[in-house]
Amino acid sequence: MKKHLGQHFLNDPSIIGRIIRAAQLDPHDLVVEIGPGPGMMTRMLAGRAEKVIAIELDEKLYGKLKTKLAGFSNIDLILGDALEYHYGDLPDFKVVANIPYYITAPIIFKLLEARKNLKSMTLTVQKEVAERIVAKPGKKDYGVLSIMVQYYAKTYFEFMIPKEAFRPVPKVDSAVIHMEILERPSVQVENEKAFFKIVKTAFSQRRKMLSNSLKSIRGDVKEWLDKTGIDPHRRPETLSMEEFARLADTFDFL
Repeated sequence: MKKHLGQHFLNDPSIIGRIIRAAQLDPHDLVVEIGPGPGMMTRMLAGRAEKVIAIELDEKLYGKLKTKLAGFSNIDLILGDALEYHYGDLPDFKVVANIPYYITAPIIFKLLEARKNLKSMTLTVQKEVAERIVAKPGKKDYGVLSIMVQYYAKTYFEFMIPKEAFRPVPKVDSAVIHMEILERPSVQVENEKAFFKIVKTAFSQRRKMLSNSLKSIRGDVKEWLDKTGIDPHRRPETLSMEEFARLADTFDFL
């Protein structure tokens, strides 16, 4: 076990069973598991899906897993970095994983790049991160991560897992989130690059009014906001994705 890899293992079969039920698998599914650890969830997934691809970074764990999982013909165990794996080469697939906290956002965005064939993600993550991912406008947790994930996926907060369920025990509680990839983004924008730039700029100073937080990308920010029908005195966490989309669609046309 390597602390620098953020490894906290979940070995409770009842909790793992709940995670797998949240993933809504069927017998024909291809499932990718990131960080199989001791392999308990890997074995349970293999009993529910047609094939499991398990990606493990730790060489010592990989060696142990090769022995543990040798009797499963539908498990493809891979030694490698999940952040470098070519998910875009896969046919339709679902992800079920208890991922290390420190790669949560990078791995979600890496997977979203393969959203053409990605059907869903069911992830065990830090509780605070789960709350940010599912947060709605007006909530304190709502921000860049909320919008960037909800732009591409419908998000569900499934259930919490107390830290005592893991070994070694982490410092924080975890939660399971389920994300269903949308066939098309949740809002229509003419320029995605402008949309995400505006979102990131607005939330870079989330305590400030929009008239201040957005002035770094437009000098005539108040005129722009008035034209879009958005009060310049509002703060970014109060804006819906539809309102950010309106800002993006008028960004180049004033």
